[in-house]
Amino acid sequence: MRILVVEDERKLAKTIKKGLEQESFAVDIAFDGGYGYDLASTEDYDVVILDLMLPKLNGIDICRRLRQNQIQIPIIMLTAKSQLEDKVNGLNSGADDYLAKPFAFTELLARIKALGRRPKVSLGTELEVEDLSLNTLTHEVKRDGRGIKLSRTEFALLEYLMRNKDKTLTKNQLIEHVWDYDADVLPNTVEVYIGYLRNKIDKPFKNKAALIQTVRGFGYKVGR
Repeated sequence: MRILVVEDERKLAKTIKKGLEQESFAVDIAFDGGYGYDLASTEDYDVVILDLMLPKLNGIDICRRLRQNQIQIPIIMLTAKSQLEDKVNGLNSGADDYLAKPFAFTELLARIKALGRRPKVSLGTELEVEDLSLNTLTHEVKRDGRGIKLSRTEFALLEYLMRNKDKTLTKNQLIEHVWDYDADVLPNTVEVYIGYLRNKIDKPFKNKAALIQTVRGFGYKVGR
């Protein structure tokens, strides 16, 4: 899952980024509303965490502009204000959820995951493809009942593939949802990580059908 944090309090923004990266999310940061709007309107994010009071362009205006341009990315409005009027204004401008500072990181995480599932059919926290399972809360991955250890990037890549079971995803789609905007992603990075996953998901299970498939000329998918 790829997330944009638009927050001018740099320490808070970096803390949120660090916590979300520990959950295997790709996270980009914008410290002002102008740059935040540019990223949200041109890049492909799963959720935007948007502060209300921002320099250059406030959160309300960002929401309105995105919705006016038919950009329906899920938005969590994040602000120090907790008055009912502020909440109503935020939601009326197009925000999907509202969280007042200070907040517990666990609550923010739960809301992000809920919004990240909303545009699609909710798959819950346990993803399954054949005898392969992935738990998004515990980060446990198993095949045929045997535990598999993955790096954060490997986990994020596998989760995105499994959430799109049997759907062919291009390299660009995978890069956009698994790696940060500023990440140093080389042309063969996706191929390398697909190889890592095959070495852990398919090759040790020689009597099982391969689950990670290459669709030549298009991309990759999980399924048969």
